[in-house]
Amino acid sequence: MSPGERSAAAAMNSSRVVIVGAGHASAQLCASLRQEGWAGEILLIGDEPCLPYQRPPLSKTFLAGESALDELLIRKPDFYDKQAITLRCARVRSLDPEAREIRLGHGETLAYDKLVLCLGARPRRLVLPGAELAGVHHLRDAADIEAIRADLPAARRAVIVGGGYIGLETAASLRNLGVAVTVLEAADRVLQRVTAPEVSTFYERVHREEGVELRLGVGITALEGDGRVSGVRLADGDLVAADLVIVGIGVVPNVEIADRAGVSVEDGIVIDSCGRTSAPDIYAAGDCASYFDRRQGRRLRLESVPNAVEQAKSVAAAICGREKEIAALPWFWSDQYDLKLQIAGLSTGYEEVVLRGDPATGRDLACFYLARGRIIAADCVNRPHEFMFSKRAIAQELAPDKELLTDLTTDLRSLLDRSPSRAPRADRS
Repeated sequence: MSPGERSAAAAMNSSRVVIVGAGHASAQLCASLRQEGWAGEILLIGDEPCLPYQRPPLSKTFLAGESALDELLIRKPDFYDKQAITLRCARVRSLDPEAREIRLGHGETLAYDKLVLCLGARPRRLVLPGAELAGVHHLRDAADIEAIRADLPAARRAVIVGGGYIGLETAASLRNLGVAVTVLEAADRVLQRVTAPEVSTFYERVHREEGVELRLGVGITALEGDGRVSGVRLADGDLVAADLVIVGIGVVPNVEIADRAGVSVEDGIVIDSCGRTSAPDIYAAGDCASYFDRRQGRRLRLESVPNAVEQAKSVAAAICGREKEIAALPWFWSDQYDLKLQIAGLSTGYEEVVLRGDPATGRDLACFYLARGRIIAADCVNRPHEFMFSKRAIAQELAPDKELLTDLTTDLRSLLDRSPSRAPRADRS
C-alpha cells in the first residue's frame, strides 16, 4: 500500500461523515458508505422523530390507512445499529465550511470531516387569503398525512389544488375512501408540465370515470371559511365548496443553509458528476441537488427516488476515494387507482409522440416520445414490458419503425434485437 493509500485508509477509519436530512438519499448513503469501506463515524441528522421512510406511499396507502409508518421504513432499526450509524433528531440552522462545522437549532455545534446535504424539498405554498385556515393542508411528510387523516372523518367534499402527480394521486386515494373530490388546475390540462396531451387526455378520462370533478384553466383568488375552510373562491367568482383542501402545486428545494454558507446554488445545490459541491468536503444528493446531465446537455434537478438513490451511491464512492459518475437513466412512477405509470427518460424537447394503445379507452397505454427519430422517453401505464423496452431503447438511442412501435402485435424486443438504424447524433457540445 502506497503512503497515499495508507493515509486515505486511515482517514476512512477515523473521520466523521455527517449527513443532514433523513430521506431516501441519506438512507442509501448510510448503506453505500459502509459498502464502499468507510469505517469511520457516520452521523445522520433528521428533523423528523423517526427513521428515514418511503415518501411515495404517503399519498396512497398511508393516506388510506392501509399501511403504518413503521411499514414504510427504508431500513429497519437494526440496520443502523449493526452499521454503527448514530441518529440524531435535530434541525440544522447553519453551516460554516471554513470551520467545518454545522450549528443545530438549539445552538450546539458539530464538527465534520465530510458533510453531505440531503435536504430534500418542501411544498410550494399558496399565497392567498385564507391559506392558513384549518382544513387546508400541504402534502410532503408523514405529519402532513396524519393531519389530513384527522380531518377525513368529517370531510365529505375535498378540493385539491393542482393537477400534477401529487394532486392526482391524492385524488385517487380520496375517491377510494368515498370522498367527493374536485381538482382545480390552472393549466388547460392535467400533468401539462410533464406529459404529452394524449397522456393528459387518458388521465382526465380515468379520473372523471372514477367520479372526480376536474376544473381546468381556473384561477383561485381566496380560500374562505370561518376558522375552518368551507370553500375555494375562483377567479370567475364561483365558490367551490370544501370541507378539506389539499394543495399540490410543486415543491421548492431546500437550499438556504448551503446558499448562506456560500455554497453554489442554481435551482438546487450545484454538484458535479460525483456529488461534490463547490465547497471542499461538502456533498449533496437528492431533491435538493442539481447536476449536469450529459444526455440532456443541461443542468437538472430531479425529484425522484431512483435519482436520490443513484446520487447517494456516487457520493459514497467519492467520499471513499472512488469516482462513480451519476449516469443512470432517470425514471419515475405514479400509482393512481389500478393504474401504475412508469416513466423512462425525460420527454423535454420531444418532437413527436407514438402511441401504443388508445387514450380514449381502456386502462393501459404506452406513449413514446421521439426526437430526431430516436426514443428519448416513454410513459407506460400498466405496460411493464413497454417500460423495460423503453429503458433499453433510450440507452441505445434507438430509432425504430414507428408503425411497428404502434402495432400491438409487435414484440418490441425484436426491435432491439434487430437494432434498426439510428438517427444521426446531434451535436450536443
